[in-house]
Amino acid sequence: MLAVVADVGGTNIRLAVCDLTSGKLSELKEFSCGQFLSLDAALLGYFATLQDQVKHLCIGIACPVGDDLVAMTNLSWQFSQVALKAQLQLDSLYLINDYTAISLAVPFIDEQEKIKIGGGKANKKGATAVFGPGTGLGVAHIINVADKWISLEGEGGHVSFTPNTREQTDILLLLQQQFGHVSAERILSGQGLVNLYNSLCSLTGKQAVFSEPKQITKAALEGSCETSLQSLKVFCQVMGGFAGNLGLNLACTGGVYIAGGIIPRFIDFFKASEFRDFFEAKGRFKDYLSGIPTYLITHDNPGLLGASVYLRQELETIKN
Repeated sequence: MLAVVADVGGTNIRLAVCDLTSGKLSELKEFSCGQFLSLDAALLGYFATLQDQVKHLCIGIACPVGDDLVAMTNLSWQFSQVALKAQLQLDSLYLINDYTAISLAVPFIDEQEKIKIGGGKANKKGATAVFGPGTGLGVAHIINVADKWISLEGEGGHVSFTPNTREQTDILLLLQQQFGHVSAERILSGQGLVNLYNSLCSLTGKQAVFSEPKQITKAALEGSCETSLQSLKVFCQVMGGFAGNLGLNLACTGGVYIAGGIIPRFIDFFKASEFRDFFEAKGRFKDYLSGIPTYLITHDNPGLLGASVYLRQELETIKN
């Protein structure tokens, strides 16, 4: 009997077999969500490649999971948890938010699988924040209770965007005309970078020529487009302000971690950006935040690692 973990985002789905004793992952596969009409089709396709029957499954998924009916935020997939468990003939099925999974991976990530960007020494048992821009903006916190890691779920990516400069305020006013409420995700995501770029084009009277985040990033790093370069700079500024807020919310002495698929595309640019300046720019609490470390996660599959932690904790096979 096998245990499988899955990391389901708005763009890709990753799957692996989890050894319940060691936590080791094997049979890793990644697919585009667009290849399948539904989640069950993707899971059944993967299960068919395995030699033994799957009896335990933990899915980290990019949407709220509190009800039986799960509907993804940035994808058309929806399903009943009860029906999915019956269809797959599972003994146990756990549905958790994708950032619940990623957050639970943090205590088990090796030093070489993350990059420290400023701050002091992390308290290994301190509250920790994790967020990441990708298709959307995921957020979670973790705390340690009786030597068990507990993830505090939330939808922090949809809090209101808070500008910290005049330029960011002007961007907010433009986006309010387009969207009404402007969440942090409207800035800190792939589409958010496009929103930033379009706003800056409007503010400077320039014609927008790019429509994809990868195009904007490429032009910024090549230095071929000043508006793209400024878009990436503002993106890092906003990330810093947002990360600083997360660090204050729960006194995150364990650090603030950045995941997601966007930042690894421009690590050197990010390390040299104003991210850390805006992280610490909290007035009277600047000194407090200056001691909190920030990290960029470089582990290939933190969602799968965290889903395996959750599954093993629930089945009580993990040893702290």
